[in-house]
Amino acid sequence: MEELYIYRGAKKLRCGYTTGTCAAAASKAAAEMLLSGKKVSSTELVTPSGNRLTLSIEAPELSEDHASCSVIKKSGDDPDVTDGIMVCADIYRTAGGIEITGGEGVGTVTKPGLDQPVGESAINSVPRRMITEAVREMAELYEYSGGFRIIISVPQGRELARKTFNPRMGIVGGISIIGTTGIVEPMSSRALVETIRTEANMRKAAGYRYLLLTVGNFSEDFIKLRAGELSERTVTCSNFIGEALDIGLSLGFEGILLIGHMGKLVKLGSGIMNTHSTYADGRMETLMACGVLAGADNRVLSQLAGCAVTDAALDILYSSGEAEKVLAVLAERIGYYMSARVRGEILTGAVVFSEKHGLTLKTGSADKLIELISEE
Repeated sequence: MEELYIYRGAKKLRCGYTTGTCAAAASKAAAEMLLSGKKVSSTELVTPSGNRLTLSIEAPELSEDHASCSVIKKSGDDPDVTDGIMVCADIYRTAGGIEITGGEGVGTVTKPGLDQPVGESAINSVPRRMITEAVREMAELYEYSGGFRIIISVPQGRELARKTFNPRMGIVGGISIIGTTGIVEPMSSRALVETIRTEANMRKAAGYRYLLLTVGNFSEDFIKLRAGELSERTVTCSNFIGEALDIGLSLGFEGILLIGHMGKLVKLGSGIMNTHSTYADGRMETLMACGVLAGADNRVLSQLAGCAVTDAALDILYSSGEAEKVLAVLAERIGYYMSARVRGEILTGAVVFSEKHGLTLKTGSADKLIELISEE
């Protein structure tokens, strides 16, 4: 296919295409083979984002009432575990309608709140629509009035699923056939944010009224040590704290509690809602500003500017006796910016800790949210 590119900073990066695009292209080629009686070596497909792709067809097989072929998944410059896998489509004639199901290596949904109902193959709605439109195009071209039964399979899917979030989200037996635009953008944040949305929606479907967010492994370990019974209901938001708050509000949660390491969450004290280091730093500047507002000794605060990590800054604050009042201001500011992000419509709070110093601060609503979450 013609290469698609995007720029990340100064880097020009190759785009790829999703498993959904592969499934739709394989289905279209198989339908054409079945209806024309001839094998094909490539097929054209227009993605939901409007990109026209020409994809090579692998392993075409044809008989009177059955055709199958495969498309190799290409992820471009995105570090994706599915890069290079084979996505296969088997298609059969039926009396009418279009039935799409998963075969070998495609997972099955076992928990509510995902794109597909419990018991269905993990082939999401956009890929299902792409497959349906692709085979209907072939039916119209060859004036075929019957139906199709389509089986999508991924021979390596069961093994690859262990390297994805699927087991955690209740998708068993293989990978998901996914994609909303049909195109994979290298290092795209969209997929990560959609994972947050999917997990949060599962918690909502399970009946939880309050969303418990963690930033990563450190915060999950912190919960396991102090409230292990809650560890199974957390949603990891990584650096995308603002988007996670937006998602919690949009899904109708009554409150959101965020638990995370000081090195990340200190940035919230300056309203920085994406805590990745390439997006913004501001850790020491935030602590220094909080120190000024708290009336801390300027000579102590000036030492913070030379700290590389927040634990070193906390060492200085604790040893000087300034920590309590500085962290109180930081807690107030974190609480303010979190509430502002959700427009004050729901309760929000944060628990912030340090590996070295333990529990560092809680915002004003944190204890109330801990109580409400523990009671659910």
